[in-house]
Amino acid sequence: MAARETARTDILQGTLDMLILQTLRWGPTHGYSIAQAIRSASNDAFRVETGSLYPALHRLEQRRLVRAEWKTSDNNQRARYYRLTAAGRRHLTREQTRWQQVVDAVHALMRPREQEG
Repeated sequence: MAARETARTDILQGTLDMLILQTLRWGPTHGYSIAQAIRSASNDAFRVETGSLYPALHRLEQRRLVRAEWKTSDNNQRARYYRLTAAGRRHLTREQTRWQQVVDAVHALMRPREQEG
């Protein structure tokens, strides 16, 4: 396995939706651009495959957290553009709070105890 592959991290279950919503917070865009933004913003740690991305986008659309419409992309191709709804923004805020609680809890568990040190 190449060094770059071992450095990549699997996205925790349930986290993909939050990452998609955060990406859409930056503005409406199409699926390929969402995957590239997540990859770029994570310094290539997260690679979202189409088999995960599009089912997640459809799930978010069904939950009315995103809206989609067909437009013409910059390279003159028809693409489905997704944008965050007001409900999606509220949901993202709640998920970010929950995520921060998880990060804080893991961080607290990872600190060495006084008797270890």
